[in-house]
Amino acid sequence: MPDRTIEDLLREEYFELLPDLTKAAEQLEAEIRFHTLPISRRLAKHEQIRVRSRIKSCDSAVGSLRRRQEGQTFDSETPGAYSLSQLRDLVGVRVLAFPRSRLAEIDETLRKHFPLWAPDPVVDESGNLLAYKYYGRASEANENLACEYQIASMLTGLFWEVEHATIYKPAPELKGIADSLEMKEQTESVYAALRGFEAEFERQLLSANQEPSQK
Repeated sequence: MPDRTIEDLLREEYFELLPDLTKAAEQLEAEIRFHTLPISRRLAKHEQIRVRSRIKSCDSAVGSLRRRQEGQTFDSETPGAYSLSQLRDLVGVRVLAFPRSRLAEIDETLRKHFPLWAPDPVVDESGNLLAYKYYGRASEANENLACEYQIASMLTGLFWEVEHATIYKPAPELKGIADSLEMKEQTESVYAALRGFEAEFERQLLSANQEPSQK
């Protein structure tokens, strides 16, 4: 029987971890839904909050760990040096909100309940905040398992769903697109357009709410 590769060992580890990953995802999503419920109940008709959990797939987790290594490859001489528990985002929860003005309120609320989680904000090429992001422990079943939660504009989050499938995790023949200067410029233009849409929407909304009181 041939020796198992590092990828084989990591896949075996993934399915050993899967019950804990599932528990962690359910726990973290439930906690975030509970703590953001008071905000959800105050939402106006045009406002939305969406909470979604996800668990990295086996292949995605192995690939993610591989990309973090020197030369983006595993050293077959040191198979014991690798573990999927080294990843901080095997389990994640994303909170999407519209309009953008709700993001800071949600962040402040969740920080009170996850004070020990480490911040790692997501920014664009110009340094504009795209999402609040934090890493920490959410699973009592496995103390070595790290999780993350993000808080992002709903428009940005929905754009990421497309970008993630087509650019971040492309088919082999499309690799390199993400590093294209032209594509990076277009992505930045999308972020700017989404921010502009939200800013103008909120300006118009504020103006509409002020008009009755001025009559």
